[in-house]
Amino acid sequence: MHMISVLLNSHLEETAAMILFGIGFTMLLLHKNLIKKIMGLNIMDTAVYLFLTSMGFINGRLVPILTDGITDASAYTNPIPDGLVLTGIVVSVSSTALMLALTIRLYVRYKTLDLDEILMHWRKEEKS
Repeated sequence: MHMISVLLNSHLEETAAMILFGIGFTMLLLHKNLIKKIMGLNIMDTAVYLFLTSMGFINGRLVPILTDGITDASAYTNPIPDGLVLTGIVVSVSSTALMLALTIRLYVRYKTLDLDEILMHWRKEEKS
């Protein structure tokens, strides 16, 4: 029990990211509703961003903005993980908008958000 509490206290952000990823993955696999699947994918995205941000942070280092005349690179954090997270957020928002638009089109056509029912209707259409 002591080892689990030490792990949770020393790696809180990473643990939260893994739990969030598991929740999102479970939603993606177990739910048949397309909106819930999209929500699960967004939770997984958020978990990855949290993990990347926590890995990119180095305690005691400064933000990489030259203001105090410090030119030694070891005094600053690496800005690349933050840039990757920002880029990932933009891509995630765009792909979520596309998925929601396609979900609306599927709902208009098949009058359901249940993936199994949509596939059943699609197979019927394909046969005829």
